[in-house]
Amino acid sequence: MKLAPLALAATIALPGLASAQSLQITRAEDRPGMIGSAETFAGTAYVAPVVPPEIAGVSIGEVTFLPGARSAWHTHDEGQMLIVTKGTGWVQERGQPKQIMRAGDVVWAPPGVDHWHGATDATSVTHYAVQKGVTWGELVTDEDYAAD
Repeated sequence: MKLAPLALAATIALPGLASAQSLQITRAEDRPGMIGSAETFAGTAYVAPVVPPEIAGVSIGEVTFLPGARSAWHTHDEGQMLIVTKGTGWVQERGQPKQIMRAGDVVWAPPGVDHWHGATDATSVTHYAVQKGVTWGELVTDEDYAAD
């Protein structure tokens, strides 16, 4: 039984929202976002925070990768969960073949597992990324990205 992903998901209970006095709606177009840094993303990736860490205890962000865009290699001390909402992308653990991720898929990267994720060379992909902290490594080379 894999408890780590469930434990991470359980932290998303949003304890700070439990004390809210009334329903709040933040419209998608009102959420601030930005193009991801060239130090941590190759190509165009748009990053929009969804729930701030001070509310959920974890960072939850929506990331859209345009075709060819991907994250740098990175790890998370407490793991990372990707919830794919649109499109088709790739995810790869260092030393393993890259894998396809599609809308509806959930990807769990255990603590300390070096990996990258992003769009395919022909399709965009959008996912929610749920994590606590990140340690960034080097950018994924074009050769590594294109490899099977």
